[in-house]
Amino acid sequence: MHPIERLRYVARASGADHGLLVRETAGALASLGFDPPGLVTACRRIIDRHPASGPLWWLSARVLTAEDPVAEAWRAADEIADDCTPSELAHAIPDEATVAVLGWPEQVGEALPRRGDVDVLVIDSLGEGSGLVRRLQRSDVDAIDVPMSGLGAAVADSDLVVLEASAFGPTGFVGVAGSRAAAAVARHAQIPVWVVAGIGRLLPARMWDALVRRLEDDMPWEADDDIVPVDLVDVIVRPSGAGAVADALRRIDCPVAPELYRSANA
Repeated sequence: MHPIERLRYVARASGADHGLLVRETAGALASLGFDPPGLVTACRRIIDRHPASGPLWWLSARVLTAEDPVAEAWRAADEIADDCTPSELAHAIPDEATVAVLGWPEQVGEALPRRGDVDVLVIDSLGEGSGLVRRLQRSDVDAIDVPMSGLGAAVADSDLVVLEASAFGPTGFVGVAGSRAAAAVARHAQIPVWVVAGIGRLLPARMWDALVRRLEDDMPWEADDDIVPVDLVDVIVRPSGAGAVADALRRIDCPVAPELYRSANA
């Protein structure tokens, strides 16, 4: 497939997990070779189509700031493929806990089937919850499909709320619709909120601010993503394990690429 056609395919993709998007985008960008203007345009177009994907911001920033963009694209793809965050989450969840999750989060959904001792309340955000329930039940994990109308009750009945960030910055994170409500209910009920943020999802302040501007919406209640304040998060789960948010934010490895502040259509 021609590199431009491959990029168009990635740009049109919807519902694909972030790991797949990074691998496909890395291959397409590597195929462009050393073409700085072309790489900038390509990265902007991908971000325009997937503005909530922290890993695509991270990949694009690495490619645009690298001396060897081709090698950097493949290194980033390899790091995403080797992300051990799901294993760390599976290890960290307390024994026999009742865990509330939203939709079918990529990394959380990979971790939970390994924990047959937990009960999972899957809140059906964006109509994705029933698929995760079937997946968990096939792995002998007790799981219940909860409608969005039951979000508050499910969170209040849980021992732990586990949300997944598609991007995480100094002031908040991007989660699936309903994440802010779930985190707020949990805070009121004194139930811990863990946020899973694997490789490529932590962004420095200026990159985070650019992402937030892309997500601004006159009717945020209709959006597929929530921006959740960081002060509603108790623990962040990274490839290094579960820990404090402040510690994770001191270890952000994403470079700053000002070229990404503007849209390809600007």
